[in-house]
Amino acid sequence: MSSSLPPGSVVAVVVTRHRPDMLVDSLAALAKQTHPIAHLIVVDNGPDDPAREVVESCGLPATWIPSWNNLGGAGGFALGILHALAMGADWIWLGDDDGHAADDTVLATLVDVADRRELAAVSPMVADKDDPDRLAFPVRRGLTWHRSRAALRADTEHGADDVLLPQIAALFNGALFRAATFDVVGVPDLRLFVRGDEVEMHRRLVRSGLAFGTALQAAYLHPTGNEDDKPMLRGRLHARDPDDPVKRYYTYRNRGYLVSQPGMRKVGMLEYPRFAWYFLITKRSPRQFAQWLRLLRQGKAERFHRA
Repeated sequence: MSSSLPPGSVVAVVVTRHRPDMLVDSLAALAKQTHPIAHLIVVDNGPDDPAREVVESCGLPATWIPSWNNLGGAGGFALGILHALAMGADWIWLGDDDGHAADDTVLATLVDVADRRELAAVSPMVADKDDPDRLAFPVRRGLTWHRSRAALRADTEHGADDVLLPQIAALFNGALFRAATFDVVGVPDLRLFVRGDEVEMHRRLVRSGLAFGTALQAAYLHPTGNEDDKPMLRGRLHARDPDDPVKRYYTYRNRGYLVSQPGMRKVGMLEYPRFAWYFLITKRSPRQFAQWLRLLRQGKAERFHRA
């Protein structure tokens, strides 16, 4: 197959909307990578306040793709990935506009680990922008939730591998994919728009049988997502309950779709008692529990109407 890019090329894909200040930091971190990036694709879901100048001044060969229809994170990454595949990329590096590589060796580390371990995809650890020693999103190992990078490394040191955390990855926050991986698992599902799209891609990767994981020597900085997780049972459990009504709509509706899919149905069986306790006992809100049930059923029925 002929290609406009040389063999082994990495194409970076970033999705943005109305966050030029954050995008500047994200693209600056890409431009500083020691491993070369052959091309950058930025899908702009908000061209009414365009990011074109930021993209064109980033110092990398770049393509700015405006979408007047807001495709969300899922559709934005799908469009960017397909464009990268059409260009002939061998590797595709995904990132959101509010995160960036922690240092200039992240891409080199990911390529090295993916090559040596023959991985379909590999992600860095995702650390809190405001406190880089902590994880932006807790990682569960067995029954233990790890909230710091040190704790996660310490856990893996008891095993045989201190380089890679296998079969766990944050796919839209600095993950590197082989282009051929998308032939097997497809691109993100446009219907999910936001919330749950990354979990759904992870589900497909697991079911594909392809090898992937998290590189423990690389980090990606991202705002923490813990504000949506509300404690219950004195903090022993948490329930994802966003304060923003639009986020809540997509979180619950998409979760209903996810837990009805192969590979997630056992998890779905545990959702009902957990959220019943959260809404009826912790929050004492039958109305919100009814809303949760309605949106969950809407997702299971694949009624993907926009909020």
